[in-house]
Amino acid sequence: MTTLNTEPNVSVPDDFYQDLIDAHRDLTEAQSALLNARLILLLANHVGDLTTLREALAAARDDLGAVK
Repeated sequence: MTTLNTEPNVSVPDDFYQDLIDAHRDLTEAQSALLNARLILLLANHVGDLTTLREALAAARDDLGAVK
């Protein structure tokens, strides 16, 4: 059974965050949403394990009720 790794795992997280922000620069809201959807599907394909993907979906939804 695979367990979702939620510990910091990106070697240079600030660089990745900047790359993510840069990828969204000058996009419309719709284009930005499409970029996010494509990125999610590419990364999900890379992970490949349905159990891990389900854990990630559950973790991402956790506590969303507190966000208004």
